[in-house]
Amino acid sequence: MNALLLTGTIIVFFALGSYSIAIITEQRKKLILRKVLLFLTLGVLLDITATTFMILGSTKGITFHGFLGYTSLAGMFTDAVLIWRLRLKNGMGAAVPKKLHLYSRYAYTWWVLAFITGGLLVAFRN
Repeated sequence: MNALLLTGTIIVFFALGSYSIAIITEQRKKLILRKVLLFLTLGVLLDITATTFMILGSTKGITFHGFLGYTSLAGMFTDAVLIWRLRLKNGMGAAVPKKLHLYSRYAYTWWVLAFITGGLLVAFRN
């Protein structure tokens, strides 16, 4: 594995941790909290960084995993925007509406599936 792909792979593990803290906290508390905003925003930034490294290190065009990765990043980015909009409109500690609560869960699940497919591709390639 080249250095750019390796760097992207390491960074995406940090994105997984950050997303997990954010979404699990939001799912349990059903509130907009600083912890949720911090880790969700950090997760998106880490995911964008990891994706950039993986694009730069890849010799292939858009693959099935790439499609999953791009769409899952778009889903998590959208989730972050929606949660930040809710925070700006209703303030810290605002209750998360049921539809946004479900969207967060589905976007995170889609992202984790993309993460898993990447791991499986690496495992079966070697």
